[in-house]
Amino acid sequence: MSTLEAALQRFEATEANLEKLEKLWEKIFALIPSGPAFGAPADYDELCLAFQGILPALPAIGGVRVEDRLFDYDDIGRMRIDVLEIGEIDAQVSVENSLEEQGKKLREYRFLLNAKRRELVRGRLLALIDEVDEILRLLIPSVDGAPINQHVQEPNWSRLKEAIEEIATLLGSNPKPPRWNELSRHLYFGMIGDLTDIHTMDWPAVKGGLRVGVYGEHDPVPVGVADLDDIVAARPQGPVTSRLNWSALTDEEFERLMYSLIGETPGYENPQWLQQTHAADRGRDLSVVRVEIDPLEGVRRHRIIIQCKHWQSRSVAVGDVSDVRSQMELWQPPRVDGLIIATTGRFTADAIALIEQHNQADRALHISMWPDSHLERLLAARPHLIGEFRLRQAR
Repeated sequence: MSTLEAALQRFEATEANLEKLEKLWEKIFALIPSGPAFGAPADYDELCLAFQGILPALPAIGGVRVEDRLFDYDDIGRMRIDVLEIGEIDAQVSVENSLEEQGKKLREYRFLLNAKRRELVRGRLLALIDEVDEILRLLIPSVDGAPINQHVQEPNWSRLKEAIEEIATLLGSNPKPPRWNELSRHLYFGMIGDLTDIHTMDWPAVKGGLRVGVYGEHDPVPVGVADLDDIVAARPQGPVTSRLNWSALTDEEFERLMYSLIGETPGYENPQWLQQTHAADRGRDLSVVRVEIDPLEGVRRHRIIIQCKHWQSRSVAVGDVSDVRSQMELWQPPRVDGLIIATTGRFTADAIALIEQHNQADRALHISMWPDSHLERLLAARPHLIGEFRLRQAR
């Protein structure tokens, strides 16, 4: 058993206890009287005792625990009488909020548990996303030209099903991404047509939803001030550099930054990671479809590969360009129409000359250079990415 599987067992046990408490609370709340009443039904006291017996089994999450906020039945009756005697709406609201506090605390704990589980499985989930991308790249060419009503017989089909099943296990009770049900249905039937739908429709939608969830779309970015007016009132002075602190990123974070950049830019669709196992720096390439709309010819789509080089101490040289250019064969079919080399460093003069010479020749593959200065211009128009990836902060 892996350490991750052992950790999941503890999370699943916690969720089982939370599920029991949520069901008990639903029954308890249904028995709370809406007006003055005394003499608790037998069920009420038994349910409260059961609730209080399970509650200590919920471990803390970041120091947060669910406290016992249940009320004695007769105390609720006295609270109701007091509210009627006071006759003020604020008093009634206060009592209702107090009676519902237990349910609120359970909902808060559920939110924290789901968030912490996403954090726990993030690394493995990202690896599985890469694996599914790789399996589909192997499967699609292998069934080219086969009848759509024929069953997929390739060994990689079993690998695909196993990977998706593991993703489902890692997600647990967290919401499933868009088209998850369609993906599951197509995996069940297992025809060539199902595989095509998985590749073109289901997996791109599922993958996008998974990446949104795994990176905490709703997690706050630390700001470091309670009121922005305090900053303006201090009248800060001085120039602002366009240079970004690329050293604040890890290699993986730079790749994720590039994924976010192309994923939110109009004219680019279906971004995906490519598992580049042969790269000397163990980096991962990105694949994206660039959509061009010609008013006379209509829509044209071009497959673009982006190689991310988070280099601080060296520039992209001639040998690096040659290596990257030859690696494009690994990602075909389908044909690669363009290559973008994105680096937090720069390009040598010889590398620039080689790329310009390549682009002027009669070749289908076009190479674009995105050095640090180009990336900084792109990100200047996207300050939310600068903030999210802490590119003005020293790590």
